Amino acid sequence: MAEKQYTVIGMSCGHCAASVTEEVVAVPGVTEVDVDVRAGRVIVRGERFGEDAVRSAIVEAGFDVARGARAAAA
Repeated sequence: MAEKQYTVIGMSCGHCAASVTEEVVAVPGVTEVDVDVRAGRVIVRGERFGEDAVRSAIVEAGFDVARGARAAAA
């Protein structure tokens, strides 16, 4: 299972986390989304999901994504 971490700018509450989760989990191949509002971090797990699709989903939720997703530390 692939795991990528994204830095998301502008999240401040549980509603923000729910919005991001709702959009990202709809991306084909995504099976799990963990959002840490305080850290501004979103960890996405799944199989063969597109990085651009995840970024677009986060933007659709109303937030900016910092450049460069990276493999999440185990």
